[in-house]
Amino acid sequence: MILSIDIGGTAVKMGLVDESGVIHARHEASVCSDGYRTPILTTVIREAKTFLAREKAAISGIGVSATGQVDDTAGVVIGTNGKIPHYEGSQIKADMEAEFGVPVHALNDANAAALGECFAGRARGFDHVLMITLGTGVGGGIVLNGKIFGGTRGIAGELGHFTLYQDGVPCPCGKRGCFESYAATTALVRLAREATGEEELNGRIIFSRAAQGDETMLGVLDRWIGDIAAGVSGLIHIFNPQMVLIGGGVSAQTELLIRPLRERILGCVMPRFAECVRIEAATLGNDAGLLGAAKFFMDCSAEA
Repeated sequence: MILSIDIGGTAVKMGLVDESGVIHARHEASVCSDGYRTPILTTVIREAKTFLAREKAAISGIGVSATGQVDDTAGVVIGTNGKIPHYEGSQIKADMEAEFGVPVHALNDANAAALGECFAGRARGFDHVLMITLGTGVGGGIVLNGKIFGGTRGIAGELGHFTLYQDGVPCPCGKRGCFESYAATTALVRLAREATGEEELNGRIIFSRAAQGDETMLGVLDRWIGDIAAGVSGLIHIFNPQMVLIGGGVSAQTELLIRPLRERILGCVMPRFAECVRIEAATLGNDAGLLGAAKFFMDCSAEA
């Protein structure tokens, strides 16, 4: 059994996962209950010990999906843009191996989600997959030849931060015109507020009004989907994937998002690329990171 851990900015989820991708037990806890005065990794280790004791579980190793930029060889958090106190520099691999006495392998949470979907989700059986998660930001993961592509330090896959519009809107990363600034749900809300002057709008309201035939909201969605399609089509031309997965809560919007996005993307990529790619909604939800962490552990163990 593998202890699989998914570390987020506000909570940690963990589960006991077998080699076929079945989660046998679960545990969840806050990592910010004291305003991050306790370092996240300290909280994670404490909660993992509690979970394993409760389940009386024997484990062969630990797979960790972690928010931030994670060096997946060293198992160290090497970047967070300073957003989470006492987290950057966390020695996930070294500290957890010392505490638990089993091998530990860690990777970024977006990469883990992509790997999880290939292991036990919508992309099972596919070897070349891009996953793009649309939320307050844009996350991404790249699976090539059945393996997560991490680049030199394991931090590849920042699909939200290539330039979509030169001299575009400022991005929190310090650049301008990033894909994230146009494809995130926050960008959708920005467009809707600009179109209506209504500051209380959110994604749920926008989709609800669009479903009722609101022409303004339908127009806003069309513009937003166009920007997403422009970015995704470029990625398809670079990676030639078999599947592009769309994740995040909005991916449940089949008629208002997934279907028109699929049509726009397939309509603007070169014909031979369109012949071999599927555009689908991700299916694992909050379990994607847990399952991806377990699969990453198995992959790393097989290569050792």
